[in-house]
Amino acid sequence: MKNKTYWIEWGKRAGMRAIKTVAQAAIAGIGTAAVISQVDIKYVISASVLAGVLSLLNSLAGLPEINTEHGDAE
Repeated sequence: MKNKTYWIEWGKRAGMRAIKTVAQAAIAGIGTAAVISQVDIKYVISASVLAGVLSLLNSLAGLPEINTEHGDAE
């Protein structure tokens, strides 16, 4: 069982990864839509939020930088 410090650190790192993923997805969605001359903001927001959720779910499998730093090899 992981301690409270681990989960706080996991939350910070997973959250930062998710924020970066959301931003990347938004940039890609806006860029792609701009090429076809029609930016649908609902699509961009929806795709970006989904990317963030998927990033958090992927982080549940483990964040290598936390496992290495704390010696909690899984």
